[in-house]
Amino acid sequence: MPDIIQLLPDAVANQIAAGEVVQRPASAVKELIENAIDAGADKIQLILKDAGKALIQVIDNGCGMSLTDARMSFERHATSKIRKADDLFAIRTMGFRGEAMASIAAIAQVELKTRRHEDELGTCITIEGSEVISQEACSANTGTSISVKNLFYNTPARRNFLKSNPVEMRHIIDEFQRVALANPQIFFTMHHDGQEVYHLPEAMLKQRIVHLFGNNYNQRLVPVEEDTTIIKLHGFVGKPEFARKTRGEQFFFVNNRFIRDAYLNHAVLTAFDELLPDEAYPMYVLFIDIDPAKIDINVHPTKTEIKYQDEKAIYAIIRSAVKRSLGRYNITPSLDFDQENSIEHLITPKPFEEIVAPTIAFNPDFNPFAAEKKADRGMPFRDSNSYNSSPIPKNWDTLYEISKKEPNYQHALHEEKNISVDEQEVSKSSERQLFQIHNRFILSQIKSGFMLISQQAAHERVLYERFLQQLQNHSGVSQQSLFPQSVTLNSSDFELLRELLPDVRALGFDIREFGKNTVVVEGIPADLNNIGEHQLLEQLLEGFKNNLAILKLDKRDNLARSLARNAAIKAGTKLSLEEMNLLIDQLFACQMPNVALNGKPVISTFTLNELLERFEK
Repeated sequence: MPDIIQLLPDAVANQIAAGEVVQRPASAVKELIENAIDAGADKIQLILKDAGKALIQVIDNGCGMSLTDARMSFERHATSKIRKADDLFAIRTMGFRGEAMASIAAIAQVELKTRRHEDELGTCITIEGSEVISQEACSANTGTSISVKNLFYNTPARRNFLKSNPVEMRHIIDEFQRVALANPQIFFTMHHDGQEVYHLPEAMLKQRIVHLFGNNYNQRLVPVEEDTTIIKLHGFVGKPEFARKTRGEQFFFVNNRFIRDAYLNHAVLTAFDELLPDEAYPMYVLFIDIDPAKIDINVHPTKTEIKYQDEKAIYAIIRSAVKRSLGRYNITPSLDFDQENSIEHLITPKPFEEIVAPTIAFNPDFNPFAAEKKADRGMPFRDSNSYNSSPIPKNWDTLYEISKKEPNYQHALHEEKNISVDEQEVSKSSERQLFQIHNRFILSQIKSGFMLISQQAAHERVLYERFLQQLQNHSGVSQQSLFPQSVTLNSSDFELLRELLPDVRALGFDIREFGKNTVVVEGIPADLNNIGEHQLLEQLLEGFKNNLAILKLDKRDNLARSLARNAAIKAGTKLSLEEMNLLIDQLFACQMPNVALNGKPVISTFTLNELLERFEK
């Protein structure tokens, strides 16, 4: 039998490695920017076309490469970062495997221009599919410029799996933000299709966070600082009242390398115990500086997973440091999450010398038994002539007439009257006996007993099916705003909105793009005119991202679900009898009236026999 094991050609081996290292344009962006940082650059430009599918260009002013180094950089496992196995446990650079450039060159058309400070001429190398097309001397600026064109041009199956431009752009922004946060001392710019997306000058960490996420983050950050023999910890956490329902603003960096670690994330969340509303996630940007010999970063091809020698000690340090920082800035469990900037409204005591003793004025002729002619509650001390002698209102008898006009719900619940309805249906609107319990549930009597309807879940179901119908038929009705509102979003949310814009418009939104990361809202769905434009858009995008991460829904279903949950009446809202009747009519006109959006029941039925059993025991 002949030998069957063969050595793979370099081109095939590089394409296999590329499947792990370069999964999408964002992966190539990450690798190229990290190489620029390792080269000592303090100015890095990222230029994109077609969300990185047509062009990814990274220009830096780093140390540059010689002719030999430029050629060697495209060989597999060729690197300047390590020399021997022991170097793996002393890594401070971003890259070290020597696979990125070879992998990118295997599945794209790459042009490299580079020049060292001491050289007069630079080097230009062109590679397509691991094959060197040209190599020559050229005029070039100090540093390196790498252009990656037509990513996955020779692996069409991989290219077909790429998502739409807004989706790929969001992934690129995520990677760019992580690198920019880890290196606030570097000047970054990012351009996409000729438009500047980011312009980040050299700054302190807090300023870099504000530049990336918006000016409103300036008042949301609480500094964290801890220096121990095990780790050094510094960074910022967000105030609890600004926590979001979705993840995405949680950043851990170990020796300036972004990592994902559920264990350390749990340490931060436990520090926020009793400070966060249910299912909310705080924002944090935390940096851990640790001896490289005490960690192993050679765990995963993406280098986002790390193993530690003493995980429990690091967990305890992070938890106590964050908890102490929150306490130091007067953040206590008594926070009101419904009030904006509740911390800024704390009362500051006056100096002792400015305190003035209170004075009390009173009217010696005040008669508490005199009746007031005019209802003036703001001034209780009046002249005695302002009161008449009769303490009984002239129209006292009309109070009884008014009370008779109000529906007597308690009597309606207990009267022995049969309603001709089926077991799972309620009666006609004119014959219904309804009662709202704790402003959360609607009670309706039926033939066999009564049913309880969750008003919020019912309204969510009604709106969800209505929005789905509008998305299918493009029939959403818009309520035009008298004064159009401009809404500025962060770059990631702006790209998400651009992706959803056709469907958002089908729901009744009248939105147009207006400059960098800004849209103008000229109209919103007619059903939602009681919600502010900025709040509505933020909640819509937040809910969409949350559903996407948990439920993996298709785009239209996700959008309808998110908007329904944000626009529905909330538990605690008082409803009139007409509103309750209308809600029940709309609910039973739905295709699935009994099931809430979270899969739980909307309606619970209690039979008369169940009630009798409770009282006859």
